[in-house]
Amino acid sequence: MNDQSLKLTITHHVTGQGGRYVAVLEGAAEEGYLEWEPGGERDGTEVRVAAHTIVPRAIGGRGVAAALVDRLIDDAQRQDFLIRPDCSYVAKKFTDNPDWAPLKA
Repeated sequence: MNDQSLKLTITHHVTGQGGRYVAVLEGAAEEGYLEWEPGGERDGTEVRVAAHTIVPRAIGGRGVAAALVDRLIDDAQRQDFLIRPDCSYVAKKFTDNPDWAPLKA
């Protein structure tokens, strides 16, 4: 994130078999989110499909989408699941961060 004073809170909400990471920027009415869906298993490890990353224009350009993906990656490392990056933004972040390759399904 470019602005060190940016106050961003990301929460994770499980809905049914999938979930959504929600980013709330302090003082902003709109929220960004990253949705994931179940993707089965690969070699006994859960796979989550990163389906969509949406950041409204009103809060765009402040690193919100990147922070959402970072949170997904942190959770994958802590909770031991793999990510199938169907979302083009998440796929690009995997390309930009080759050290994430072990987390890619």
